[in-house]
Amino acid sequence: MALLERLRKEWFILGIILVITAAKLEPTIGVKGGPLKPEITITYIAVSAIFFNSGLSLKTEELTSALMHVKLHLFVQLFTLVFFPTAIWFFLQILSLTPINEWLLKGLQTVSCMPPPVSSAVILTKAVGGNEAAAIFNSAFGSFLGIVVTPLLLLLFLGSSSSVPFTSIFSQLFMTVVVPLIIGQIVRRYIKDWLERRKPPFGAISSCVLLMIIYTTFCDTFSNPNIDLDTFSLVVIVFIIFFIQLAFMLLTFLFSTSKNTGFTPADTVAIVFCSTHKSLTLGIPMLKIVFEGYEHLSLISVPLLIYHPAQILLGSVLVPTIKSWMLSRQKALKLTRQPKVPV
Repeated sequence: MALLERLRKEWFILGIILVITAAKLEPTIGVKGGPLKPEITITYIAVSAIFFNSGLSLKTEELTSALMHVKLHLFVQLFTLVFFPTAIWFFLQILSLTPINEWLLKGLQTVSCMPPPVSSAVILTKAVGGNEAAAIFNSAFGSFLGIVVTPLLLLLFLGSSSSVPFTSIFSQLFMTVVVPLIIGQIVRRYIKDWLERRKPPFGAISSCVLLMIIYTTFCDTFSNPNIDLDTFSLVVIVFIIFFIQLAFMLLTFLFSTSKNTGFTPADTVAIVFCSTHKSLTLGIPMLKIVFEGYEHLSLISVPLLIYHPAQILLGSVLVPTIKSWMLSRQKALKLTRQPKVPV
């Protein structure tokens, strides 16, 4: 019985292992142009489904209040698009002295320039019970901001230049993020009572959609014949990516929980995930656009292909720990605010 209960709680991590294994065994199913048609089912339908689901489950008043949380949004966007790429640039000055493949190191820099994701940070924040409204706002706003900022950052740090079709990327984001969220909110107004009475498993639905995204991501990775690199560099890059994520998660956690910041425990959860996650859905198309025809594009793409599933895997493993901390912290704060009973 205890084993079944544990499996029920850890089903998402088990699901990640299963989809990665399936992608390794038969990657042709989930690659672009394959039977699953991920360029349509994932890029448009899956991402739209996640945000429709969020719009349907999120209370409108919570989203409205999230829009006003300017300090939180400012911190997340500055950390993601200013501090993150700058810190990685300094870190890479040291790593460049090592025998690690130079194109993988350039790939780490491209990862740092990417905007926040439009799915994983929201789902993990929701799984913990954090400020989901703030996570949605920052994911959507950061993605729109990234359309302009990311190509400029790539130009600044890597010296690549290209004409980026802002209009097409912007319209795709609008159709897959903003429109589904608004439709979800509209539908919620008509079935609000039913939703509150039946309480559909919104979190589980979003997690299943995310497993589809992970599966197609690894299908692309395993089926790319142009990725030719030494095992040493690949293994080291994997360790570096996990190190960067843990270090930045700890840094954002320490800052957001320090005195005088004014952030609640639920805010901290959204900050930790939104500030440290990077978008593969937007990242890969942007790399293909900015580095069109570039000889080493596949190698530059490798760190982002690793970073995306790594952030989901690491985030999923830490969900129980972060949730336990948040609940205990909320309980402690509630007790300190209670008026003392006169003796």
